[in-house]
This record gives sequence, C-alpha cells and structure tokens, in this order.
Amino acid sequence: MIAKLAKICTLRIRPDKLNFILSDKLASGGVSMWCELEQENFFSEFQMEGVSADNNEIYLELTSENLSRALKTVQNARTLKIKLTNKYFPCLTVSVELLSASSSNRIVTHDIPINIIPRKLWKDLQEPLVPDSDVSIYLPVLKTMKNIVEKMKNISNHLVIEANLNGELNLKIETELVCVTTHFKGLGNPPLASQSCRDRSPGELTEVHIEIKKLLQFLAGQQVNPTKAVCNLVKNRIVYFDLLHEDVSLQYFIPALS
Repeated sequence: MIAKLAKICTLRIRPDKLNFILSDKLASGGVSMWCELEQENFFSEFQMEGVSADNNEIYLELTSENLSRALKTVQNARTLKIKLTNKYFPCLTVSVELLSASSSNRIVTHDIPINIIPRKLWKDLQEPLVPDSDVSIYLPVLKTMKNIVEKMKNISNHLVIEANLNGELNLKIETELVCVTTHFKGLGNPPLASQSCRDRSPGELTEVHIEIKKLLQFLAGQQVNPTKAVCNLVKNRIVYFDLLHEDVSLQYFIPALS
C-alpha cells in the first residue's frame, strides 16, 4: 500500500511504534501521509537504540517499492529479521529463512539502500497537526469509489468533493461541455468532534476542489477495504482521509486547489 502511495518515504523507528511518512509541503500543493504501526503487533522480538535516551528514535529514507519487493518473499518464511546494517553503505537488511522441501532451510537476504536522516531535519517529519474539519463522513466501498474516479479522470483533471452531516457525499466534475456528479447517500457521519461541525446545518454541503490524480493515487493504493474509512473536509483548504485496517492506521492529506 505504501509503495503505491509514495515512491520515496521516511521510516521512523521508535521502541513502541513504526511510522511511514511522506511529508511534501501541503502549501505548495503536495500530498502528505502519516502511517502508524504498533511495533508489538508485528514483531516477537524488537531491539533498537536511538540517538540518545531523550531522542530514542531513528529516521531513515528508503524507496518503498524496494522494501515491498523484499517482503513479498516471506509468504512461507520460518523467520523474518529486519536489521539496520552498514555494508559499504547504510542498508535495511531483510533476512528471510525459507522452508524447503528437504530438511535444510535456506536464507534469502535483501540489502535495501537507505539514507539516515540527520537529527536537524527531524522537525519536518513530525506527526501532522490535523485541522478541525467542517464535515467528516464515512467513505463508500473504496473499490467502487476508485472505479468512478477513474472514469471521471477521462473527462477532467480536477474534481470537487462535497459532503454534509446527513451522510451524503458527492463527487463532481465540471467542464465547459459537461457536468457529472456521482451521489452517495446514507454513508453516515462519525460523532461530531469539532465546534465547526456542531454549528453546521446537517444538509449544508462543504466542498473541496482537488486534483483528480492525487485522489486516484490514494484510492489505487488501497489493497483491501479498511475497517474504518473517514473523509474529512476543511472548506476550500484540504481533504484528509483517516483509514484504519487491523493494526495499521493511515492519514492521507490532499490540499485544495487555489
């Protein structure tokens, strides 16, 4: 999933959590991502040592597809070890012990080149501050949404997302020749979190105008339908998605077009 969302990403390692981070500048039109994994849900043994006791973290940059490709070999693995190593250059070494038809097992090792991110740059890689949304709404089945957006992409480069507190979500494109809108109803809304939500009329639509390819990239990255999927709209500023699937949470931010 991460490989489809971000070609290059940051992996933040802490004793209790792992984060995959894409931190493009929203102000200049880039998307951002914050994905969080609870360490104890994935590893039976985990040892790490950060810069210091007060900054017990490691930040490294990698090509996400390289890690994805390495982990695809572990389907029938007996054990999997991931280590930070230095083999002529810094690596994330994935060591897989595979079961074989004979009694002997074989070890497959992948050395993934990485860049260690210096501490002075950590401040740009912190958990994003989530703005209060005007409307939050549960998403329809993401595969259905993706199929619709793919067809809309053939007509326009831009898309308007509209939603209200009555569980209604609209995907709309407008050109000089045509206006196409897909309506979803009865989706439901999460409990009202912000005052701006509570002060709104339930039927009042909030809209955000975005690049359609950025939405499609997000939808194409979803391999399975998540346990929870919420779309949050901040009028004319940003749309951000909250996804929860088993032990993984993902936030994905797409800025509005000016």
